[in-house]
Amino acid sequence: MPIEKLNIESFLELAQQHPVLDVRSPGEYKHAQIPGAFNLPLFTDEERKVVGTTYKQQSREAAIKIGLEFFGPKMRTMIETVESIAGTGRQILVHCWRGGMRSAGVAWLLDLYGFKVHTLIGGYKNYRNWIHESFSFHLPLRILGGYTGSGKTYVLDELEKSGEIVINLERMANHKGSAFGDIGMPDQPTQEMFENLLGHEMRRLFDAGDFTPIWIEDESQRIGHINLPNALWNTMRQSPVLFIDIPFEERLKHIINEYGNLDQEKMSKGITRIQKRLGPAETKTALQTLSDGDIESCFRILLKYYDKHYNKALNNREELQALLTKVECGMVDAKANAGIVSRFHAKTQRNAKTQRTL
Repeated sequence: MPIEKLNIESFLELAQQHPVLDVRSPGEYKHAQIPGAFNLPLFTDEERKVVGTTYKQQSREAAIKIGLEFFGPKMRTMIETVESIAGTGRQILVHCWRGGMRSAGVAWLLDLYGFKVHTLIGGYKNYRNWIHESFSFHLPLRILGGYTGSGKTYVLDELEKSGEIVINLERMANHKGSAFGDIGMPDQPTQEMFENLLGHEMRRLFDAGDFTPIWIEDESQRIGHINLPNALWNTMRQSPVLFIDIPFEERLKHIINEYGNLDQEKMSKGITRIQKRLGPAETKTALQTLSDGDIESCFRILLKYYDKHYNKALNNREELQALLTKVECGMVDAKANAGIVSRFHAKTQRNAKTQRTL
């Protein structure tokens, strides 16, 4: 069966049904990969370095010979690994960095053994270009706004459960967005891997052609060590904002429940990270009240700081008056507030439709 070279769209369409084998080195794969791909490294990180150095310092032919020395002893193991991944399936998709010799070598081996093999034209580099293009898509975003402690992420979860379309940036980033957002969370993905996850989701929604509003949380451009792509960030700043307005004391109770039992040393480090913006006096008081176990006083200082910071970012939008709608919510109750948001948005949509028909 001849090896078939596919463009990125055809490759990813088949990837929904058949395994994708990333034959780059373990280090390359660990940094970022096509979501769902399996690592079947042709070379270890060190072997890749040796082959690359030989290519640059000697010749292409010398590098190929060394590569074959590394490849030969692994052939049987690689075939057995692919059999365990594929199960009863006989179709396999293979890619390397640029669609060059690494994917060609592994594709040859698997084709020889009897698999139907598809390779990606341009390799992972082509995939990354495809990902970057997705951030320029103008999806119908609806921004869920609200001060810190409003439980916006939980409201998004409830909206998603009720059938609304949601892009959960904090879930993808493994971070809750504040200076304390990494506490108790898994390690964040690399910037590149975050972009792969996000770009994949944006492509999926765009290709579906269903332009139902997509809910996304109002975030700063930076979530932990992850930066939102500029194109997406600009679209978010120009999209309608539905702001759930919850009283300060209710939000304070919520963040005490959520963060009050977290590691005190990590909380102290979080306060220290924002000390320049918080100010020396407030930083000192926050750290002291935290040390004394007066969590409410400590969090009161921090919540006032984040309210001020959020207000500044909110009002930095152009034409804010036309974009912003505030909805009163009495308490932090994700399910109830999601219902309020859904009903209010549906009413707004109906009114807008009526106006268009007049």
